[in-house]
Amino acid sequence: MSTGRQDGWQGGGATERDTLSFMPLHRPAASRGHADHGWLDSWHTFSFADYHDPAWMGFSTLRVINEDIVAGGTGFGMHPHRDMEILTWVLSGRLRHQDSLGNTADLTPGEVQRMTAGTGMVHSETNPAADPVHLLQIWIQPSRRGLAPGYAQRRFDPQGRFQAVATPDGRDGSLTLNADATLHLARFAPDAQAVLPVRPGRRAWLHLARGTATLGGLTLDAGDGLGLAPGEGGELVATVASEVLLFDLP
Repeated sequence: MSTGRQDGWQGGGATERDTLSFMPLHRPAASRGHADHGWLDSWHTFSFADYHDPAWMGFSTLRVINEDIVAGGTGFGMHPHRDMEILTWVLSGRLRHQDSLGNTADLTPGEVQRMTAGTGMVHSETNPAADPVHLLQIWIQPSRRGLAPGYAQRRFDPQGRFQAVATPDGRDGSLTLNADATLHLARFAPDAQAVLPVRPGRRAWLHLARGTATLGGLTLDAGDGLGLAPGEGGELVATVASEVLLFDLP
């Protein structure tokens, strides 16, 4: 989903801010880029469209996390992407997807959508309902350019644990992601605790989609992000009902 450039390979990669000496890297929700188009209220964790900050061009292969609220009966008409792995997670409401491969599907809470833009793909994302749809859209740089375009969608129920929902090898029923990255999702009840599944030698980005949680004495609120260096991690404690995305990255 985009209101800006569509070539899918602008910026990205590790930045000066996400070196090991700068960890952990806290991105408070209120400090994100923001665009209010009336029908679309959008918050950008990293530089996107008209929001550009050289210090926030991405984190490892993670290029975009946009939190979007789309008004009822509106949305994005057909627009192109290429050379990017795009994941969508709906927090509330319904998002309708149509693309140049002939796919038409509605995405609702609990479903993850993966789109491989590859050599080029055109799609639309609209809200067919009267109520707003609230979603996260994520862009991850693929392992290589020029992949065949593709689309997949699957339902998950990550209650009380971190569940891998998109992985490079499609393990354990996850969606196959054509990138060196794994997305874990979790929904936690109040006071639930979980150790972050950060592998040795890997970095991680945590995005708190809902609720409030603590990690190593740091309080995270809805919309906050946190970058972790290799060897960092710890136990996440949800102080209220919370929904968490965790990216395993090189």
